[in-house]
Amino acid sequence: MKKLFPVIAFVAVALISLAMAGFAYFATQEAARIKFDAVADDALNRIESRADLHLSLLRSTKALFDVRKSDVSRSEFSSFFNALDIDGHFAGLRGIGMLKLVKTGDEIIAQREIQRNIGEMRAVYPATTFPWRTPIVMFEPLDASNRAAIGYDMATDPERRAALEKAMTDDEQHATGPVVLGQATQAGQTFTGFLVFVRLNAATAPDGIDADRPATTGFLYAAFRARELFQVALNRAPLLPVNIEVYDTSGEGQNLLFRSETPPVHSIGADLVVTRKIAVAGREWVVQFRPTSGFSPPSSRGIPVMLGLFGLLLAGAIALVARFQQRAFEAVAEMHETSEKSLLEKDLMLQEMKHRIKNSITRVLAMARQTAAGAADIKEFSNSFAARLQAMAASQDMLTRSRWQKADLRDLLQIELGQVFGKDLPDDLLSGPEVLLDETTTQALGLTFHELATNALKYGDAGNSTEALKVDWRVEGIGQNRMLRLNWRETGRKDVKAPQTTGFGTKLIDMNITRELRGAIERDFHADGLKVAISIPLKA
Repeated sequence: MKKLFPVIAFVAVALISLAMAGFAYFATQEAARIKFDAVADDALNRIESRADLHLSLLRSTKALFDVRKSDVSRSEFSSFFNALDIDGHFAGLRGIGMLKLVKTGDEIIAQREIQRNIGEMRAVYPATTFPWRTPIVMFEPLDASNRAAIGYDMATDPERRAALEKAMTDDEQHATGPVVLGQATQAGQTFTGFLVFVRLNAATAPDGIDADRPATTGFLYAAFRARELFQVALNRAPLLPVNIEVYDTSGEGQNLLFRSETPPVHSIGADLVVTRKIAVAGREWVVQFRPTSGFSPPSSRGIPVMLGLFGLLLAGAIALVARFQQRAFEAVAEMHETSEKSLLEKDLMLQEMKHRIKNSITRVLAMARQTAAGAADIKEFSNSFAARLQAMAASQDMLTRSRWQKADLRDLLQIELGQVFGKDLPDDLLSGPEVLLDETTTQALGLTFHELATNALKYGDAGNSTEALKVDWRVEGIGQNRMLRLNWRETGRKDVKAPQTTGFGTKLIDMNITRELRGAIERDFHADGLKVAISIPLKA
């Protein structure tokens, strides 16, 4: 038996060696896979972020046209586009344009708009038998190469028309599959890319357009060069050791949209292939990632070979077991710490919720008592109390959207004045810098603005025209000494005099400003109106 002991020991060590070598090999493969998954996720996040950034530009352009009711001149559109610094911030964007939706046979409408925009009459091309047309009537940048594309009817191309028909049904952005860009330009240089369309709404649809469709005057679109778009997303530091192929799978089959110039390393890439799906403007893209020569696995593949050759597995096994135990203990400790932290955060959240609910109930009860004391009947109490609750709710809603952190003073004024006057506010009614308010200040000022607006509607000329009301503010001081100075001015009334009695609304305003916010308020009743000056300290 003793003679056989060396053989048994050899066999045992050899078996352990082979087993551990095999284990080390698979562990190395798994570590490489995990590391490459992280690299692929990083690359995917860069692509998604860049795509979202570019699509936000189209949303901003649509907002401009919506505000102007689609009445945007060529010079205004050019100034807006040039201010965006496209080359510096939106590489891969070929340009932004506008399409006019007209009935086939009414092309003269689009031609006149083209003449207004570029100073010359252009025919709509190419010919079509389709019942409606969408020629390009405006495009930026309008350089010599892009000028030739003016008048091109996007609906004549099936790929573009499919996206246009989808965009006509809702207010969402809709992209095409891969298309060839630049065919209609004078330069003749073409690119593989895609287009994103969004409709421009109108009160009624143009004559000849399907009445069942939403009313649309035309479309805004952005043209993207796929290669530049993906390269600018992926080429920022640190460079990722990854080969990427992007396919559009929303149509028939898989249409290649982009492929990296750096080839994959097949010795590694055969095993490490990561596939992800993303949605961009209503289209599904499938992105495949493969490692390039710059990718280095976290562990050397020579380790299993060394372990198998030298047979030093016993010590290595002990070290690995010890390491795995340590990692297990760390994972358990981390899980325990995370659980305790989660319980503590939950308890803090419950305490905060109780505090906020208690404060809200106290405020509502106080308003109810004071409103009831000054109301002549149940109807007056109900109307006044409901309006004040609605003002509180508006402030709460603003705080909820900002995660109970800060609310913007201008947004608060627009919400409260809009609820009282029920009309679009003129642009020059509010003027002042951006001021962020905390929870207490937001709720107190929300009720204050509601009471002031209600008084202006009932007793002032603001009920007839909001031009009679102006609100401006400024911030004085720095750090802990900052003060908000807000002026509320009403004009149009004659022989304005201070009231003989103080109503609850006035008391509520004074309590909010002087007691809750530690500020000051002054009222100046003069011959043709009222001025209210409010000063409150702002927390740093």
